[in-house]
Amino acid sequence: MSEAVFEQVLLIGKYQVPQAQRLLGDIAARLSRAGVEVVVDEDTARHSELPYPALSNRDLPLRAARGGWVAVVLGGDGTMLGAARRLAPLNIPLVGINAGRVGFMTDIADREWEDALDAMLAGRFEREERAMLAGTVERAGVPIYRAIAVNDIVVNRSGASGLVELKVDVNGRFMYVQRADGLIVATPTGSTAYAMSAYGPILHPSVGGVVLVPIAPHTLSNRPIVLPGDAAITIEIGSQRDVSVNFDMQTFAELIGGDRIHIGPAPYRCVFLHPPGWSFFATLRRKLHWHEIPGES
Repeated sequence: MSEAVFEQVLLIGKYQVPQAQRLLGDIAARLSRAGVEVVVDEDTARHSELPYPALSNRDLPLRAARGGWVAVVLGGDGTMLGAARRLAPLNIPLVGINAGRVGFMTDIADREWEDALDAMLAGRFEREERAMLAGTVERAGVPIYRAIAVNDIVVNRSGASGLVELKVDVNGRFMYVQRADGLIVATPTGSTAYAMSAYGPILHPSVGGVVLVPIAPHTLSNRPIVLPGDAAITIEIGSQRDVSVNFDMQTFAELIGGDRIHIGPAPYRCVFLHPPGWSFFATLRRKLHWHEIPGES
């Protein structure tokens, strides 16, 4: 890493928790003492009392275009997902410090952040790019909603109705009609999220693929399937009501029968910076409580 990468740090935090607010202040102070310019995300600044300048969402794209930015995100995976969707188009890499429960994406433990940041400021880190999904909802041939996702795009029933019927095409070819509670389209990053709880496979982040995982399918032979990462997926809604599409479970649109969701790779990737020695397999062992090697914490 060149020194320019850490010329400016955008600090984003889970400000709802008092302990997290104190930790945000400690992180900002340490970065500032290291000679890094610290600015605070607009929403974080609004809900905290950090004595650092705030950067509005409106001004961020212009400032980011000059380069030399990195975002330090304190929170859980939900905080990281929101930051990644917003910053990936601006090519701003993210460093995640875990203040949540699971933390697959925020991989620096809150008790280890000082040593990790010191090492990263000195240029010792692992850089990783991850694929994202882009989705467009089309109604009567007219696009009505667009969003991107780091983890997954999920089509499911939104009310107390029965199974939803979904017709799925891949690269213009009919694949199947799925009758289930819903369907998850997940990136490798999202394969350890909702898709995993629906018994989908874990994909290594470097795999160029996307996984389709049915949620409680009517027919047990409807199994998860891994498709090429550049696949063009179209999901047509056969049910008439109580169906929604969610992007990372943070943005959603209500659907009606005949709506189509077109899903494909996003035109940009999110960039994560990990502390030196980071390993995806170590993350799986720690988070999923797999058998650990002797001496590993």
